[in-house]
Amino acid sequence: MRYKIAHELPGRLRLNSGKFAFSQEEGEKIEVYLKLLAGVNKAVATSSTGSILLEYEGDARAGILDAVTALKRDSLPDLGEEYVMVQKRNADFKKGLLHIVRRFLLKHYIIPAPISNVLRIIDSSKFILKGLESLLIKQKIDVAVLDAAAIGVTIGRRSYGTAGSIMFLLSISELLEDWTKKKYKDNLATSLAIHIDKVWVEKDGAEMLIPMSLLMAGDHVVVRTGGMIPVDGQIISGEAMINQAAMTGEALPIQRKEGNMVYNGTLVEEGSIVIRADAVDKETRIHKILNMVENSEHLKAGLQSRTEKLADSIVKYSFLASGLIYLLTRNPIKAISILLVDYSCAIKLSTPLAILSAMSEASRHRIMVKGGKFLEAFANADTIVFDKTGTLTVAEPKVEKVIPFAGQTRENVLKTAACLEEHFPHSMARAVVRQATEEGLCHQEEHSEVEYVVAHGISSRLNGRSVLIGSAHFIFDDEKVIPTPEQKALIDKESGAYSVLYLAIGNQLAGMFCINDPLRPEAKEVVHRLKGLGVKKIIMLTGDSHQAAEAVAAGLKLDEYRAQVLPEDKADYIRSLVEAGHSVIMVGDGVNDSPALTAASVGVAMKDSSDIAREVSDIILLDSKLDDLVYLRELSRKSMKKIKDNYTFIMSFNTFILALGLTGVTTPGTGALLHNLSTLGVSLNSSRKLIK
Repeated sequence: MRYKIAHELPGRLRLNSGKFAFSQEEGEKIEVYLKLLAGVNKAVATSSTGSILLEYEGDARAGILDAVTALKRDSLPDLGEEYVMVQKRNADFKKGLLHIVRRFLLKHYIIPAPISNVLRIIDSSKFILKGLESLLIKQKIDVAVLDAAAIGVTIGRRSYGTAGSIMFLLSISELLEDWTKKKYKDNLATSLAIHIDKVWVEKDGAEMLIPMSLLMAGDHVVVRTGGMIPVDGQIISGEAMINQAAMTGEALPIQRKEGNMVYNGTLVEEGSIVIRADAVDKETRIHKILNMVENSEHLKAGLQSRTEKLADSIVKYSFLASGLIYLLTRNPIKAISILLVDYSCAIKLSTPLAILSAMSEASRHRIMVKGGKFLEAFANADTIVFDKTGTLTVAEPKVEKVIPFAGQTRENVLKTAACLEEHFPHSMARAVVRQATEEGLCHQEEHSEVEYVVAHGISSRLNGRSVLIGSAHFIFDDEKVIPTPEQKALIDKESGAYSVLYLAIGNQLAGMFCINDPLRPEAKEVVHRLKGLGVKKIIMLTGDSHQAAEAVAAGLKLDEYRAQVLPEDKADYIRSLVEAGHSVIMVGDGVNDSPALTAASVGVAMKDSSDIAREVSDIILLDSKLDDLVYLRELSRKSMKKIKDNYTFIMSFNTFILALGLTGVTTPGTGALLHNLSTLGVSLNSSRKLIK
C-alpha cells in the first residue's frame, strides 16, 4: 500500500493514500487489520480522504509502518459475521435516528402548521393506542399510559408543538433502548458462539468443501486433526482423540470411534473421522445453550424485579399528583409537567441494562452467568461452600501409591481400576487412568456394563465376579467389603493425608490408591480475598478422608470442613444453611456435586466439571482459575451498587425537574427534554464497564 505520513505526534500517526484510494468496505477491513497489530490502540480509515489515523503505544511505530507497506487488497482480512452484525446494528440505529430527526425538523420548520398539526395528531395515535392497550387490555397503569395521557392532554389543548417535542424525545428514547439491549444481548451471545464458515463433506466417495449454510442433516462431515466439529452426530468411520472441554469440561481428550456421538464445538486433537450430521446449526446442543444465554435476562435479579414493580407503582402517583396540582392551581401547564416527568422510565431501562452489561462483561472474562438473579445472589452471598477434589485442588491429581491386597499384583490392580475409571470425567478417575497409561498398561474394556453409583463408587462385573471402586464409605459401609486386620493396619499407615480410592474384586479388598491432590496455587489467596469481599463463612465438603480434608482446611484456613460426606448429605447440608437464612454459593465439579449445586442459592461449576454439573449449575467458570470467583464477586457487587446508585440519582434528579415545572421555571417541553436526557445518561452509566 502506498502512503505518506501526513502528520505525526508521539503515539499518533496520520497516513494519507489519496482520496478514494480504498473503498468504505476496504477501509473497514484495514481498520480490523491494523487493530490486530501489537501496540495499536486505535485505527480509523476514512475512504473519502484516503487517510488512516493510528494511535499506538511503545515502540510499535516501525512495525505499524511495515505492516501498512505490506498491505494488499487481496490480503485484507474478512470482516467476519460478528463485525458485519455490529455494522448492521449500528447502521440501523443511524438510519432510525436520521428518520426521527428528519420528520421532526420537517414538521417543526418546513411543513405548514395546519398540515404538520394533522401529522402530529396521526403520530400521537401510536402512543395513545399503546396506552389504551395497557389500561384496558392489560389493566395496568404503567409508563405507556403516562405517555399517552401527557400526549393526549397536550393535543387536546392544541399545544401541537409541545406534543411533537414529547413524541420526538420518546421516539429517540425507544430507539436508544432497543439499540442498547440488542448490543448487549449480541455481545453476550457472540462471546460464547462458535463460528465455522466452511466444512468438508463426503458425497459419492469424494470430498468437497461447502459453505456451512448449505450443510444439512444427514450429510457426512469430514473432520481431521485440529478441526472443530461443526455438528452433533454419530461417527460412521474413523477414530480420533477429541477435546470435549467446550461441552463437558473434560480436561483431557477422549477416544471416539465408529458408533460414538460427538458434538458441535468440540475439537479433534488427533485423528480423522466422518460424522453423520444429526443436528445442524440451531438444533445442536451448543446453540441451545446459547439460546438460553441470549434470553437469560428473563431470569431477572430480585433487585431488578423489585425496581420494575416500583417503577410501575409510581405511575399512578404521577397521575394523582398531576390531578392534585391542577385542582390547586388550575394551571394545566404545571399539571402536564407532572405527567411528562416520571421516575419509572429510567428505572425500568437502566436496571436491565446494568444486569446485561455485567453479564456481558463476565462472559468476556470467560464466565457464563445464566441469569441476572444469579449475579445478584453471588453478590449477596455470605457463605461459600467448596467441594475439594478438582475444585480447591488442581484438576490433575497424581497417584502416589498403588498398594495391592489379597494376592493381587500391582499391575493388575492399576489396570482393572483404570478400565473402570476411564468412563468418568472426575479428576481422581483421570489420575488413575493417566497413571496406567504412563506405565504402559493396556486397559481395554473386558468388563460388562459399568454403573456409576452416586455415592462415590463404580460397580461392574469382570470374569463373572463383581468389581467395585470408590471411597471407603462405598466399599466398606455400602458394599460391606470387610478388610482384614492386617489390611486395616496397612491402610492406616499408608493413607495419611492422601485421598484414597479402594478396589474390591469378588467382595474382597484387592487394592488401594493413595492420590496426592495438591491445592491450586491460587486457592489460599482466593479464600483470603473472598473474606475481604464480605464472605463471612467458607466451608469445604468432601467425600475424602478426615486426614485429607483436615490438611486442606488447615492449609487454607477454612472456617469449617466436613469429610466423607455423601452427595445427598452435601445437598442436605446446603439446604440447612439456606433454611437458616444464609445466601449460599456452592462451587463444585463432579457428578456427586450436582445435588448440592442445585440446592444452593447459586451453583458454580468449574471448567473441568462433569456434563451434569455444568448443566445444573447457575454459573460456569470457563477457565480453570479460582481467581474468577474473586473477579465475579467484585463485578456482581459493583453491578448491584450501580443499580442502587442509579435509583438514587433517578429519584433525586426527576424530583428536581418536577420542582422546576411546578414553580414555572421550566415548560413541559423542557421538562421532558431534561427527563429524557437524564434517562439517557443513566442508561449510558449502566452500560459502563465495571472492572478495568
